[in-house]
Amino acid sequence: MHRAHTAFSLALSPMAHKNFATWLLKSSSSQQMAKVTAAAAVRTYNSAAAEPFANGSTASYVEEMYNAWLRDPTSVHTSWDAYFRSNSYVSPPNLAPVQANTLPLTAFNFGGAVSGAAPDSKTIDDHLAVQAIIRSYQIRGHNIAHLDPLEINTPELPGNSSTKSIYANFSFGEQDMERQFKLPSTTFIGGDEASLPLKEILNRLENVYCNKIGVEFMFINSLEQCNWIRKRFETPGVLNFSPEEKRLILARLTRATGFEAFLAKKYSSEKRFGLEGCEIMIPALKEIIDVSTELGVESVIMGMPHRGRLNTLANVCRKPLNQIFTQFAGLEAADDGSGDVKYHLGTYIERLNRVTNKNIRLAVVANPSHLEAVDPVVQGKTRAEQFYRGDQEGKKVMSILIHGDAAFCGQGVVYETMHLSDLPDYTTHGTIHVVANNQIGFTTDPRFSRSSPYCTDVARVVNAPIFHVNADDPEAVMHVCKVAAEWRATFHKDCVIDLVGYRRNGHNEIDEPMFTQPLMYQKIRKHKNCLDLYADKLIAEGTVTGEEVKSVAAKYENICEEAFALAKTETHVKYKDWLDSPWSGFFEGKDPLKVAPTGVKEETLIHIGNRFSSPPPNAAEFVIHKGLLRVLAARKAMVDDKMADWALGEAMAFGSLLKEGIHVRLSGQDVERGTFSHRHHVLHHQLVDKATYNSLQHMYPDQAPYSVSNSSLSEYAVLGFEHGYSMTNPNALVLWEAQFGDFSNTAQSIIDQFISSGQSKWVRQSGLVMLLPHGMEGMGPEHSSCRVERFLQMSSDDPDYFPPESDEFGVRQLHDINWIVANCSTPANYYHILRRQIALPFRKPLILCTPKSLLRHPEAKSPFSEMSEGSEFQRIIPDNGPAGQNPSNVKKVVFCSGRVYYDLTKTRTEKKLESDVAIVRVEQISPFPFDLVKEQANLYKNAELVWAQEEHKNQGSWTYVQPRFLTALNHSRDISQSDEQSSSTNTTTTTDHTNHESATANDSDSNSKPWLSRMFAASNSNGGDPKDPAVTLGGDFNAAKHFDLKNVRHDFNRPAGIAAAPGGRIAKTGRKISYVGRACGASTATGSKAQHIRELNALLNDAIST
Repeated sequence: MHRAHTAFSLALSPMAHKNFATWLLKSSSSQQMAKVTAAAAVRTYNSAAAEPFANGSTASYVEEMYNAWLRDPTSVHTSWDAYFRSNSYVSPPNLAPVQANTLPLTAFNFGGAVSGAAPDSKTIDDHLAVQAIIRSYQIRGHNIAHLDPLEINTPELPGNSSTKSIYANFSFGEQDMERQFKLPSTTFIGGDEASLPLKEILNRLENVYCNKIGVEFMFINSLEQCNWIRKRFETPGVLNFSPEEKRLILARLTRATGFEAFLAKKYSSEKRFGLEGCEIMIPALKEIIDVSTELGVESVIMGMPHRGRLNTLANVCRKPLNQIFTQFAGLEAADDGSGDVKYHLGTYIERLNRVTNKNIRLAVVANPSHLEAVDPVVQGKTRAEQFYRGDQEGKKVMSILIHGDAAFCGQGVVYETMHLSDLPDYTTHGTIHVVANNQIGFTTDPRFSRSSPYCTDVARVVNAPIFHVNADDPEAVMHVCKVAAEWRATFHKDCVIDLVGYRRNGHNEIDEPMFTQPLMYQKIRKHKNCLDLYADKLIAEGTVTGEEVKSVAAKYENICEEAFALAKTETHVKYKDWLDSPWSGFFEGKDPLKVAPTGVKEETLIHIGNRFSSPPPNAAEFVIHKGLLRVLAARKAMVDDKMADWALGEAMAFGSLLKEGIHVRLSGQDVERGTFSHRHHVLHHQLVDKATYNSLQHMYPDQAPYSVSNSSLSEYAVLGFEHGYSMTNPNALVLWEAQFGDFSNTAQSIIDQFISSGQSKWVRQSGLVMLLPHGMEGMGPEHSSCRVERFLQMSSDDPDYFPPESDEFGVRQLHDINWIVANCSTPANYYHILRRQIALPFRKPLILCTPKSLLRHPEAKSPFSEMSEGSEFQRIIPDNGPAGQNPSNVKKVVFCSGRVYYDLTKTRTEKKLESDVAIVRVEQISPFPFDLVKEQANLYKNAELVWAQEEHKNQGSWTYVQPRFLTALNHSRDISQSDEQSSSTNTTTTTDHTNHESATANDSDSNSKPWLSRMFAASNSNGGDPKDPAVTLGGDFNAAKHFDLKNVRHDFNRPAGIAAAPGGRIAKTGRKISYVGRACGASTATGSKAQHIRELNALLNDAIST
């Protein structure tokens, strides 16, 4: 307060600031203004100081009375009150001569203050109070704004909820309403006026902040941004629209409403998740796109939930209506894939924006029912498109995310995605979030679904302004959308538009909302829709006529009818029509079964290795940590020896792709150094902050860009982001690495709904690589397994189907599967499988179990010869030792995958069984290498076959490989009846077959029935007791002939000939594959190091024995 008094006193001094003098001039009467204007130069002086006779008690008494009257008019005698109210009080006459070019303070009248003295404390306090009131409106006005069209969700404020509650604590009465107050620089409500009466100040603030728009922005810690928002909302006249603009709003709202009405009429019993109650969202999106296009945006990528998606596709993207209506017909697909429901599909459109007359690209990304899961995918796709366009500031490409109110505050991925918004390698330079606020989540009221006042409060953590707006006021919505688009273009930061509407129907069109929200839906049924309300308003003000309104609606209905008739002529749906990320030219002219070589010249490997093992060139002052100097020296020694460890093999894969013009992006937690301190792609100056060197960015002068980025501590959002990034351009290697493999389950929605099934549902390919550190190494339950069994369970290859053998066997398998799962054991194979991602003529996600201890294992190294020209990825690595050289003497063949191989070889050497036990590594687990497994089994005709794994029996690869081994082993062998007793440590899995003729006849009869009938039909092919052993099937199978065990099944779940009832034992036939490893377990690993060692030793002893 002392500062305020001092500032005010200085303002009244002869050296007062020009702005305050202007205020004094404007506060004076016209007569006084004339006097001031007549003066060539104004220099004020205190007349009291020049009046000798006025220095006595009389003048002081009068001034004291006046000051008391200012504080409280009732505190003085009524005569004084009348005297001061008459404005006749002036200071005593001045007998001193008036100097040239001066005026006494009596020439000015500011707020009735005594001309001979500075304003008293009440005057100062009142001006400060007005400033506080203005700030209070700016901060809290949204709390009592009229945002709810239904007027049922009113804020719980103390006392009444009128605007008086905002300034109730300030001592202003009715007598103060006409007093003039200078407006501070933190408001724009005055326009060109520097001061306003208090009544007008309150009216304008109420109209701005407490009407149909509620603005939350005062938490932003930038004065420039706050003032920018104030100016956009407070300036008088900002909500004035021209008649043409109003008619455009009406036309767009008519189309949005008419589309929903048409679908409701034609498909009354179909789920469509309509937008009724928030139809204004369609004109809102179009306004955002129009303004953004005008400001330079050329591509808009959108993500949204199911509600309103069809309307957005039709009226924002302008997807042909007949293609949308065809989705309701339930037609067969003309192309491959499972497809998806119509309200999950995406699209990609290039069209002319008729308002701005500029071309615009619009993409709506396909998404599952998992609300908000699409958010990071959209952000990654947007970031990638900005990168490939060279749009470093986000001026050409932008994202719009549409949310539901319950999901926006309820789904944690929203928070995770928000926190990527300002990270250097993840920012999209501003996203506009539009919340279609139905004020309900399925059947749950907001009071039970969130703890925050608004569903949008999550945006406050990143200083995103939040614009709440009543969805029944189209002009307010359009203004908010315009401001949002301009905000994004100006500051390149996120902002949120909260469209507060309602949901006219239930969660879907066949749902009954009155079960749970009876009072709300009684109001909704009586409430006019937004189109009718706005049409009535425009008709009343004379902007349009009733006939014009009907004409616009009828015209759009005719368009829908024509499209509906055209849709009836369609015989198939085409999934490719709904592709959201087309790869123009990628598939054209390519042999779909030809894989480019993955080996490179040895000179290239040496060059990359030398660069990767060297400090910054010509930078002797770059101080590197001594430990890293040793790492670089060790790398250089390996290059000289033409050997590569894991980190060097990875660098050579990256470097060779960069040389070929392939962009490489590696992302995840701590990936720059690597969780296990093995990668060190970014070297840090030990004495200078932010001084770094990345050798892979400086391999060749014309190389592609390399990006390695430590991410936020998020799996869900970051994996989704990288998946979106990988969708944009097939000619890029995009990798995400988990800190530990099991942490990937935090992102299970992205894995299940996008990566695993995206191509099948949406005809959308992705070459994303997931690096998942994996291995049972005594680090406890949470740092051991990447849960590879889950990925294998979702692999789409059939365990009972041996594909036709040919030269393209491997690539055909890759083409037909949904993703690739591998557990490499050598740096060379790791190098090749990364390069193969780009060499393939198509794209598939790659799930890689990466090692931990092998990163520094002395035997886990590869010579350059295994990476140079002529080499390739090995799906299976056979035993090249004594056992492989003399296979007829081998007694046991151990199939394994990953790092356990090195433990097995060590144990075999210790037991001196190199000639008796062969160890074969299955590097690519899925798709399963049937052909190579069969080849290895034929090589070791007399040997026992086992599968060894370090994971528990119910985990790891066993449940996946077990039936596939049987298919591979029984494919070309005589199958004889066998009934071997399985040991307590080994589990024998075999296939049982019945009499050939009986099976064939039964199959012919069974296969003629629908699959559902076969599934539940009794299967007893030999006519005997279901518990009896099956009859032997003799004869050879032709190896070259197409062989599919599905075709000789008696039912849906069991292989052919199995006559066992549920729970019955099955006779074991054919060559078996046994399991060696840990027993079933609930946890992935033990927390006891001693127990881990005991379990590992038991595994090794069982596997390496004869």
